[in-house]
Amino acid sequence: MTGSDAAATPRDPFDDPAPLTLDSPLRVVLPSGPATVLAKAFGMATVGDLLSHYPRRYARRGELTTLADLPLDESVTVLAEVISVSVQDYGRAQPGKKALHRTKVVISDGHGMLPLTFFNKPWLIKTLRPGMRGMFSGKVTVFNKARQLAQPDYQIVPGSDDPMDATISPADAAQARLWGQRPIPIYPATAAMTSWQIAKIIVDVLGQLGPVDDPIPEHMRLERSLLGHRDALTLVHRPVTDEEWNAARTTLRFTEAFVLQCVLVQQHTEHRARRTRARLPVPGGYLERFDAALPFALTVDQEVTGAEIGRDMGLTAPMNRLVQGEVGSGKTVVALRAMLAVADSGGQAALLAPTEVLAGQHLRSMTNILGPDLAAELMPTLVTGQLPVALRRKALLRTVSGQARIVIGTHALLSDTVKFFDLGLVVIDEQHRFGVDQREALRLKADLPPHVLVLTATPIPRTIAMTIFGDLDVSTIAMLPAGRPGIESFVVPLDEKPAWVMRVWQRVSEELALGRQCFIVCPAIAPKKLEQGEEIDFDATPMTNVEELLASLRRHPLLATARIEPLHGAMSADDKDATMQAFAAGDIQVLVATTVIEVGVDVPNASAMVVMDADRFGVSQLHQLRGRVGRGGVPGLCLLVTSAPIGTPARERIEAVAKTLDGFELAQVDLEQRQEGDVLGRFQSGGQSSLRLLRVATDGDIIADARTAARELIGGDPEIRTIPALRAAVRRRLDDSERAALSKG
Repeated sequence: MTGSDAAATPRDPFDDPAPLTLDSPLRVVLPSGPATVLAKAFGMATVGDLLSHYPRRYARRGELTTLADLPLDESVTVLAEVISVSVQDYGRAQPGKKALHRTKVVISDGHGMLPLTFFNKPWLIKTLRPGMRGMFSGKVTVFNKARQLAQPDYQIVPGSDDPMDATISPADAAQARLWGQRPIPIYPATAAMTSWQIAKIIVDVLGQLGPVDDPIPEHMRLERSLLGHRDALTLVHRPVTDEEWNAARTTLRFTEAFVLQCVLVQQHTEHRARRTRARLPVPGGYLERFDAALPFALTVDQEVTGAEIGRDMGLTAPMNRLVQGEVGSGKTVVALRAMLAVADSGGQAALLAPTEVLAGQHLRSMTNILGPDLAAELMPTLVTGQLPVALRRKALLRTVSGQARIVIGTHALLSDTVKFFDLGLVVIDEQHRFGVDQREALRLKADLPPHVLVLTATPIPRTIAMTIFGDLDVSTIAMLPAGRPGIESFVVPLDEKPAWVMRVWQRVSEELALGRQCFIVCPAIAPKKLEQGEEIDFDATPMTNVEELLASLRRHPLLATARIEPLHGAMSADDKDATMQAFAAGDIQVLVATTVIEVGVDVPNASAMVVMDADRFGVSQLHQLRGRVGRGGVPGLCLLVTSAPIGTPARERIEAVAKTLDGFELAQVDLEQRQEGDVLGRFQSGGQSSLRLLRVATDGDIIADARTAARELIGGDPEIRTIPALRAAVRRRLDDSERAALSKG
């Protein structure tokens, strides 16, 4: 019996409807209620979407879910046994109205007890009897200091009474025993749609589903001992044995990887089919002169990456390359050399930076490294939204006339008023901070498709690169320039050692006494005011913020004479730029900042960083922040201050950062600790791109195998004309808007 059954499909029993397909709309297959709930909760629009909502795990009759640690205020589904049922009157019924009843049901998983409360359902004492087992779903709340489920939905397990009871026929008893051996699919659910309601709908839809063509070519499927697609869909949702759902998931996992890789390889093939102008350096030109004057030797990784970029830009197919590199590995020099090759060909290069601080830093560092002669000829120009009118007009004139061979800017570069003479190269710095429409707006400013170079200082695990950047060629710069002294990182655990915070400020004062400078990073600008894009949790412990910490440090006996200033996103562009220049010049000793200093800030004399509330930041973000120190001739020091207790995920995350400077190792830690959607979200540009069964942290071999298979297929059939089912799967994977988004960047 079901507490709140999902309604049956609205088909007329006297009709003989055509079988459903994966593209059948759910709104005509299901009643409006369930269809609306599924669309709102899970984004489901078609039968294919529904059948791709795979079970998150499988339970059994007799498997008892742990009740002791149920999360408060979350919707849960538990499998448990009814221990007792009682009915109580509460309140007083008004004249002419029915009496009010509260039914209390206590269930157990063999380890803990959980009360269920139902209002005005006294008949449940006959329906829910001790010894019955069932699935119960509801939101965990607290009543009388104890966790409970109030008004939960439920479904009694068939045959959960004694199977030998005389009222049960032998056939029913056999069916109950069989059911007891079958895995029970448990689906991701919501309060509005329980796991078993989803299961009922899926079973009904599977019964109406017609033949399903296989998106995997037969020879690939046979080589890998995979099931047919229709069989895999059936067995993942209605398995009889564990072996069946395991085989189904193996098939569907490879299918997911293969379809995604076909999308990416197809996009890469289409991009390479475009035509543009080759950009080659010339003898005695800007690039040759720059290399001759460079005061240091490039690392091997920089040379290899530079050669890959040079080869790409020497072709008439537009380059589309990602350069990922460790913090401080010299990606900017590599990008600048590509810009000079474009300038040699008479063209311009545009660098799009996510913040004005970073854009200004790029302008200063590039101007310095070019030297006065090359800088005067190339005329690096800054375009930001905060430029005074006269300077902006001058910058726009330099850009449209071609005087400025290198143009650096923020989102202001995307404005219709910014026009280029001959845009040959687009460099996107920290690309995950830009939407695809923003990147495309810059690329469309070129007469011919420009070469595109994407930079990221966020190290990317191999499987992420294959899964998200599969349509880009990838170069990696892992080696740091010679002479870098390194960084020491320490956790300051205030939960166990609250007095250690005094040592933090003492350590800062010691660095200042040696003539060095310090960053102090806070997660917030002011009380309950974060940087743009961050969310406030008003129930959490208050975060350290720039305004209050700045005032406190200025009064601190050890730092009272230090020159301490703030830097955050709420400041005007002029104030931010002036502050950074003063810090770079040594006029400011301590910068109390938010994450605006996360990337691109290069002050060699800054030797120490204190990250307050380090548990508020992710692994990669902490690694990025730490990379702002240790860039000069003295070792860097990073103190990660946290109140996170030992053993918590937040504390483990911070400990991992303190143990290694290897950004690629930390990226893998980040991937393994966080939900994949969170990790992938840093790199994705929108659309329905979440993974279903595929797990990039553990399925690297499957992704690599699928990529090889996709290249083999797309190489001979770029339009996938020979396998209509695969072509349809690719279309379903990326609808028209998603395909447009992916093709943009």
